[in-house]
Amino acid sequence: MSTAAPALGHAQPWPYTLAYGHERKLEADVLVIGGGIAGVWAAISAARCGARVVILEKAATERSGAGGAGVDHWQWAADNPASAVGPEQFSQALIDNQGGYRNGISTYIQCASAYETLLEMERYGGKVRDTDDEFAGADFRDPASRLLFAYDYVGRSVVRVWGHNFKPLLREECRRLGVRVFDRVAVTALLTEGGQPGAAVVGACGVHTRSGATVVVRAKATVLAANRPQRIWTFSSELRGISTFRPPSCSGTGYAIAWRAGAEFTMMEKSMRSPFGSAYAFPPYGSGNAINTWYPCTIVDANGKEVPWVDAWGRPLATLAERTRPAEGQSFFIMGGGSSSQPHPGLVQYLGPRPTPDLDARMRRGEFTPPFYADLAGMPDHERRAIWGVMVGNEGKTRIPVMRSYTEAGFDPDRDMLQSYDFLRGQGMREPVLPQERTFGEQGVCGGLLVDWDLMSNLPGLFGAGDGLFGGQDHSHAATTGRYAGARAALFARERALMPVDRAQLEREQQRIYAPLSADANGPDWKELNAAIARVMQNYCSEPKNAELLGLAERWLVDLQETEAPRTAAANPHQLMRVLEVDDILCCARMIVAACQARRASSAVLHFERLDYPQMDPPEWHKWLVIRRQGDEVQVSDRPIAFWGDFESHYRPRHASNLAAFAG
Repeated sequence: MSTAAPALGHAQPWPYTLAYGHERKLEADVLVIGGGIAGVWAAISAARCGARVVILEKAATERSGAGGAGVDHWQWAADNPASAVGPEQFSQALIDNQGGYRNGISTYIQCASAYETLLEMERYGGKVRDTDDEFAGADFRDPASRLLFAYDYVGRSVVRVWGHNFKPLLREECRRLGVRVFDRVAVTALLTEGGQPGAAVVGACGVHTRSGATVVVRAKATVLAANRPQRIWTFSSELRGISTFRPPSCSGTGYAIAWRAGAEFTMMEKSMRSPFGSAYAFPPYGSGNAINTWYPCTIVDANGKEVPWVDAWGRPLATLAERTRPAEGQSFFIMGGGSSSQPHPGLVQYLGPRPTPDLDARMRRGEFTPPFYADLAGMPDHERRAIWGVMVGNEGKTRIPVMRSYTEAGFDPDRDMLQSYDFLRGQGMREPVLPQERTFGEQGVCGGLLVDWDLMSNLPGLFGAGDGLFGGQDHSHAATTGRYAGARAALFARERALMPVDRAQLEREQQRIYAPLSADANGPDWKELNAAIARVMQNYCSEPKNAELLGLAERWLVDLQETEAPRTAAANPHQLMRVLEVDDILCCARMIVAACQARRASSAVLHFERLDYPQMDPPEWHKWLVIRRQGDEVQVSDRPIAFWGDFESHYRPRHASNLAAFAG
C-alpha cells in the first residue's frame, strides 16, 4: 500500500513517516483497550497478578480519558473507616435512587473497595489525606484518619482528594510494572476466535494515528476500558460550547467494537436533556454555583441577600452546617446542591440539602434581584479553602481553566464573589435545554456493556471496566472496576492459551480501516457526517418517540451508513482516526435506536417517552432490555431488574482471589 498521504483540500504536509498497511504484531496475556482511569487501573492490577500486559490508547496515557486531568472527590467509599454507612446499604441506596436501573455488580465493587483502592493510590504517591493538618478542626475532617469528606459530613462516604496528579502517578506505576503502553493507537475491532461474531475474543487491532500502521494484538484476555459515546445528539465544530462534559474524543469506540463482535448491551434506550448537550451551555464549575465541586457554597443576590437552603422535604435550613447533614428521618443522603427537583418520584429520601427550588418564582416576585453570586468570601475559612483549594484545585476541568486562570486574572476568594449565570438565560449550569439537546449518560448512569460478577461479557475473554459498563459512573467507579477487572482477566488468562488471529477477519478490517484514504475528496468530511448523525437523532430520536419516528431514525441512519459514510474521506492518519470515530458514533446511534424500538413502555426513570406506549413505568416493563447484534438483525432479550443476586456471596470470594493473586 502506498505510503504517500493523499491530498485533500489545502492540507499541510504530514509531519510523520507514513506506514499504511504495515502491521505491528504484539502478544499479551491481558490486553487493555483504553488508557483512561479504568484502563490504567486494570493494567496495574493484571500486572500485579503476573500477567504480561499491553495498553492500547488513542491519546497519551499520562493524561488521557475523562479523569486524566484530575479528580477532587472519591465517591461512595463506604468501606472507609469513618463511613457511617456500609457497602451493602449504600449500594442498594444508589440502585434504588435510580429506580433499580443501576449496575448492582459494579456499584457494589465500588462501594466495597473504593477506599481500599484509594489506599493503593496513596502507595503510588497520591495525596488522599490532610497530612499537614491544614484543615484540623474542620467539620468535614476525621481526626483519626485525617481524611476529608465532602457533601454529607455524617454519612462520610465521599472523600476529598488532591487528585490532580493521580493519572501521571498511575502511568508511572504501569511503567514500573513493565506494562507496555502504546499511545496514539485507535482500536477499530475486536478479533474473535475463527473470525466469528459471538465467539471468544482473541485480541484486537487498530491503527496508529501518526503513521497509519495497523497494530495487531493477540491476547488471552481483553479488558474493554473505553469511555461511553458522546456527540450523538449535538455536534458543531464551529459552535462548540461545552456540548460534551466528557472529552469530545470519547466516541463510543468500545461500544461499537464490542457490538460488532456480538457483545450484549443494556439500557441503551436511556438519554436525557442535559445542559452539557447544549452548544450554549456555560463552562462547568467556572461560574458561581452550589453543586458538586462547589457544594455547599452560599449564594447571594445582587444586593447581598442570601438565598435560603432547604432540606430533602423542602423545610428551611437555618445554618450552613445543616447543608451538610441528613434531614430528620434520613440516615444519609446521596444527592444535594443545585438540583431543583428530587431524583425520581418517591425517592426523595436520598435527596440532600439544596438552595430553595422556588428561587425563580421568588426572583420574579421581586424578592431576589439577579444576578446571583457564589459568596466564597462569606463562607467559613475551612469551607472556602476546601472548595477553592482542594476541590476546584484538583478537579480536572477546573484546576487550570478556572483556578489558575481566575487567580492570574486577580480573583481572590477571600474577598471576591464569583457571578452565577443562574436565571440570566435559564438556570446556569443546569439550565433548561431543548428536548433534542440530549446526552448519553452525562447525568446519572447510562447504558453499556452487560457483564457478570467477573465483569466479563457474554463473549469469553472480554471484560469490561469503567464508564463503558452499563449503569455506572464517576472516577472511583472507573478505578475500582478497572482494578477488579484487571485481576479477573489475569486469572482468566492463566487458564487460556493464545489463539491465532483469523487472517480473513483481519484483512476485512484493514480494508474498512483504510477505505477513507481512497474516498472521493469531494465527499463529506467527518464533521459533516457527525453533524448529519446528530440531526437525525434530534429529529427522530428526541424526547417524544413512537414507532414511526424511530423507524425513520433507523432508515436515515442506514442511509448515512450506506451512502455517505463510504464517501467520507481522510487525508492523513489523524483524519482517518476521526472518520473511524464517526463511524463508531453512527454505530452507537443505531444501537440506541434499536433499544428505543425494543422498549414498548414509557419510563420516567429512564427519561423515556413513547407516545404510542404512554403508560409510565408499568411493572411488567421494570426490567433490563438486552440487545445483541446477530448478523444484520438485532436480538432482544431481557433480565430481571436485580439479576445480580446477593452482593456479598458473589463479590467476596472473587475479591479474595484477586487479593491472593496480587500477593502471589
